Amino acid sequence: MAELSLRWTDNVAGPYYVDEECIDCSLCSEIAPDNFRINEEAGHDYVYKQPATSEEEDLCIEAMESCPVEAIGNDGEG
Repeated sequence: MAELSLRWTDNVAGPYYVDEECIDCSLCSEIAPDNFRINEEAGHDYVYKQPATSEEEDLCIEAMESCPVEAIGNDGEG
């Protein structure tokens, strides 16, 4: 389970975030490319944009549930 205290600083503000457990598998950015991006220099994914539509919300939930190391959280600050 993702921990808010370990969230990457390049996540945008909002409920969804990626924490330091990320292994840069890029699954989230494949599932929800409008919301997740890869920080190639640092070697991890992050939330580029919080979901703005129900479709984006569904894709973010799918990405969170599919993360192999549970590095995506949905309890961040708005």
